[in-house]
Amino acid sequence: MANADPIELEKFSQLAHRWWDPSSEFKPLHEINPLRLNYINSIAPLVGKTVLDVGCGGGILSESMAALGAHVTGIDLGDKALQVARLHLLESGQQVSYRKIAVEDLAAEQPGHYDVGHLHGIA
Repeated sequence: MANADPIELEKFSQLAHRWWDPSSEFKPLHEINPLRLNYINSIAPLVGKTVLDVGCGGGILSESMAALGAHVTGIDLGDKALQVARLHLLESGQQVSYRKIAVEDLAAEQPGHYDVGHLHGIA
């Protein structure tokens, strides 16, 4: 967990219950999600691809990529955000595998496994 900021994890943990509310603090994320999704899909068409969403939070982008036909794994270090993401799958019917694991640990566990990766906060 070398590159995880405990203050940021706590901040998003406190807001996790509002992740899927498009009028909450996450409104900008909801608004730019179609742009991010289209950009990623234009560079690496997602249909049938194995995709890693690093720092997936509540799963907004993860679910969108799954809806386009990607096989998505979303990872995050926030328990509450992952709980919200898993609960939302019940409503959306999408298929996403959510895991609490650091990207470094996942890379050691599954080297070269993913076709496409998205790192939140970077791209």
